[in-house]
Amino acid sequence: MTDLLELDGVSRRFGGLLAVDNVSFRLKGEGITALVGPNGAGKTTCFNLIAGALPPTQGSIRFGGEIISGFPAEDICRLGIGRTFQVVRPMRDMTVLENVMIGAFSWTRKVSEARDAAREALDMVGLGPKAEAGISRLTLPDRKMLETAKALSTRPRLLLLDEVMAGLRPPEAAAVVAVLRRLAERGLSILLVEHVMRIVMEAAEHVIVLHHGAKIAEGTPRYIVSHPEVVAGYLGEAFRA
Repeated sequence: MTDLLELDGVSRRFGGLLAVDNVSFRLKGEGITALVGPNGAGKTTCFNLIAGALPPTQGSIRFGGEIISGFPAEDICRLGIGRTFQVVRPMRDMTVLENVMIGAFSWTRKVSEARDAAREALDMVGLGPKAEAGISRLTLPDRKMLETAKALSTRPRLLLLDEVMAGLRPPEAAAVVAVLRRLAERGLSILLVEHVMRIVMEAAEHVIVLHHGAKIAEGTPRYIVSHPEVVAGYLGEAFRA
């Protein structure tokens, strides 16, 4: 069976800075994978390469067996890769529903279809009752889920979530984890950037660790928290098994 996503020797340079260094990994068609590492490790740059915001300097990216390296972001979105961003910036003069409809217009021009898709996405993340609300009425957890719903409305097969739980309290993060698990159970593949290892341990089945742009480890969460190089370079001795 063809892997859903495959990175093969992918690198990205910004002048003399090697932000992503010869990274290779594969994702299957469902489940939650976490991409972790310290600040500056190359996680968001890796997302930008996959989603088409940046082209790789070298290497290839395949999605569903097709090379997408260097494709425009809008084409990659239409192929089935949705993403969120670290900074949540909804359209403040639109309702919650209207914000989510924007994503659906990546695949339809019919307002009725976009509205239906947006309502479905909002129901998936628990924001259905707030569909007609203004953005000012949303809490921070609501805004995080709004960003996720916007990505879901593009009808992705792969969802890239960039620190979707940043700034949330533990109970709020736990509620988001529950949403992500439900999405994965529906057959969606999720690649999650997250710094809090407690959340990674709860949410992910597989973990990829970047450090200084390079992949230093990959495996189950329990394997990762006992990996000597990960402990030394990222987690610290408190996580040593």
